[in-house]
This record gives sequence, C-alpha cells and structure tokens, in this order.
Amino acid sequence: MENVADLKQELPPEFIRPEAEQPRFTTFQGAAAEVPVVDFSGAGDSETLVKAVVDASSKWGLFQIVNHSISAEVIEDLQRVGRQFFELSNDEKLAYAKDPESKNIDGYGSRLRNGWVDHLFNKIWPPTAVDYRFWPNNPSDYRKATEEYGKNLHQVVEKLLGCLSLGLGLAPDELKIAVGGDELVYNLKINYYPPCPRPDIVLGVPAHTDLCALTILVPNQVQGLQVHRDQYWYDVAYIPNALIIHIGDQIEILSNGKYKAVLHRSVVNKDVTRMSWPVFMEPPPHLEIGPFPKLLNQENQSKYKTKKFSDYAYCKLNNIPQ
Repeated sequence: MENVADLKQELPPEFIRPEAEQPRFTTFQGAAAEVPVVDFSGAGDSETLVKAVVDASSKWGLFQIVNHSISAEVIEDLQRVGRQFFELSNDEKLAYAKDPESKNIDGYGSRLRNGWVDHLFNKIWPPTAVDYRFWPNNPSDYRKATEEYGKNLHQVVEKLLGCLSLGLGLAPDELKIAVGGDELVYNLKINYYPPCPRPDIVLGVPAHTDLCALTILVPNQVQGLQVHRDQYWYDVAYIPNALIIHIGDQIEILSNGKYKAVLHRSVVNKDVTRMSWPVFMEPPPHLEIGPFPKLLNQENQSKYKTKKFSDYAYCKLNNIPQ
C-alpha cells in the first residue's frame, strides 16, 4: 500500500485539485475567521453557556471551547503517541493496515484519490465497538494515552449535547438519547499531513461536512483547518489546548436545520507536518435519525428524511442523493 508520507517531493497529478478548489485562489488572504470561542467552565445548564453554544452552532456550525476540563497533559499524551506511531517505518505502520475486504474503516491507511493525508482510525467507545487489533503496540503507551483521552471526552460530549438539547427547547438528555445514548460511537481518526511540495494547489482533505453527529478535534499548532464563509475559505486560528467542535449532519437533521453542519476542509504545508485528532461521535448503525417530532409543526415542516445512520452514511460516502 502506497502512502502519502513516502511520496517525498513528487506530486502525482491526481493530487492537483481543480482551480475552483485550489488554496491559492480560494483562501481568504486577510485575517483568520473569527470563529466563536466558548468558555466551557460554566455549569452545563447555565443560560450563558447554552446561548453561546446555540449561537455558534446556528451561525457557524463550528466553535472552539476553552476551559473544558481535559488537562493539557492528557491532550499532549494523545498527540505524542499519535506522532510516535506515524514516525515508525512503513512496515511497522502497515501491520495495522485496514482490511481491504472489510467495510470497517478501522486501521491505518491512505486514500491517494482523496487528499494529501495518511490516517489511522480507532474506535475508542463504547467497549463493544473497540477492535484492539488495529491499535498500535508501539508506542507502548498508545492504548493508555488514547483511552485516557476517551474517558475525559465523556463529560465534554454530555455537556455539549445537553446545551444543544436545551437550545431546541428539549430536556437536557433528549438529544443524547436521540443520537444513541450510551451506544454513541467515538471514532478517533489521526490525520497525518506530511510536507507537500505544492500546498497552493493541493488539499489535505477536500471540502465536506461530517456525516456524524458531532466532531471534537484536537489540532497541532500547524495551521490547516479552514471554514467556508461568504464564498471564501478562512483559516481557523490555533488556540493552545482548545477543542474544536464541528456540528455534523445528524445534529443538523435532528434540529431540522436550526444547527448547521459546517463545511470545512484542510490545507497542507510545504515545510512542516500537520496532524489532527478528530473524534467523530457517530450514532449506532441501526439507529433511525430524522427531525425531532416535537420541533415540527405547520410553520416548521420536516426538511430531512428519517433513515438509519448506516443508510445515511452509505449514501453520503457513495455520493448518492439522500
């Protein structure tokens, strides 16, 4: 299996994006986007916190949270073990390659047709979804650091879903139940974007919205995440130890469009490696998701179909209209 990190200074033509997507023409050259920053230290049902989360989710679909209670040490350990894995030899990484015969996305891989990125997928919650065959043994504390971060995420997820639920006029736990409750799958992806000879015409990951419910992302300090706004692509400024929250398709659907799934992409760098650690919060495959019936009435009719998450994901990944 070929991976992006081995391409060094060659740029195969399949990586060159159409001009309408190339960063040299589409990135706003002024300031970074003024993406909302939410202080997460308040109580989960405090009016101020709920309003900040609701405003950011309605107007942007993307925001950064600070004072979120996950220690800098836990985040640094997650980043360190991920970095150490990608610094291994190709043979060592390929021991965790995803199974080409399986529909399961767990494991190490690269999609040359897609973008300038290698990645590792590991489901980290619930225990029934975890497949340790695809978890690296090197570095030796990969599992410990990754599980510790996963444990710390629960409180953040609960609080976020509670705020979003209250913002829809629902009870605090209703949105959590609607996306799967304790069966909500935490799917960690480590993105590795090596230096690229022509970052002005290549993308790390092309423009998309996330098909999950929510994404919680840890970046490294190398600029790369961009958000689409007013016909341009804007850089999202790096804030040390902040978590970047993306509203995904399933929350947009459940809210009947009140909350917006964010259109975003990633760009790459000529000189340095960028990495990011998104965790996709995915409903269990069998769960049917559609707009909350309580939100629908004569004035606010359903804008989305109700369907199983697995069917939604299949259509999205295969470019089939929903």
